[in-house]
Amino acid sequence: MKIGVDLDGVIFDSEKEYRVYSELYDIIELKQNNKVNNQEIKFQDRFKWNKNEIEEFLRKYHKKIILESNFMPGAKKVLELLKKDGHSLILITARGTLNKEMIKISENILKKNRMYIFEKYYWATENKDEVCEKENIDIMIDDSYKKCKSVANKNIKTIYLKDAPSYNLDENEYIKVLYNWGEIYRYINELKN
Repeated sequence: MKIGVDLDGVIFDSEKEYRVYSELYDIIELKQNNKVNNQEIKFQDRFKWNKNEIEEFLRKYHKKIILESNFMPGAKKVLELLKKDGHSLILITARGTLNKEMIKISENILKKNRMYIFEKYYWATENKDEVCEKENIDIMIDDSYKKCKSVANKNIKTIYLKDAPSYNLDENEYIKVLYNWGEIYRYINELKN
């Protein structure tokens, strides 16, 4: 199978890091309580910050968060197993949209951790559904309910990796809600058989 894989919140725990840093930034540095919706995945949508506050947060913390992020539990192991099982893995991520430097940093992190498992890389990709169609992806793994819905609307199976406060998404033949990489491996094996 061809499997599309997101990076932030799927392979790396960067979304959790963003949640921590954005809370601290709002409370300590801005001395405010600007949270409007904890279910939103992007910090820009969780807080009611002005443009300058968003830019300052990114300037101070974007690179730091990327460098401090760890692998999601089981992600590296399961991705290596999927590759060994003969699946094609394609990285499809929005990382690099806000700052192109993050692409090179991410490539170096993957290289340092010997993650030579992806056949193709799509960086700074907002329209993942289009890439999934172009690449004939069988399953897309993402932590964004909006992206999962968009890909599923193209009749492509998606795994919504739900690991933080976020919106609920009803399962159907194209959307499966899972909570960890062990469940992902089990589900893909069940589809294969």
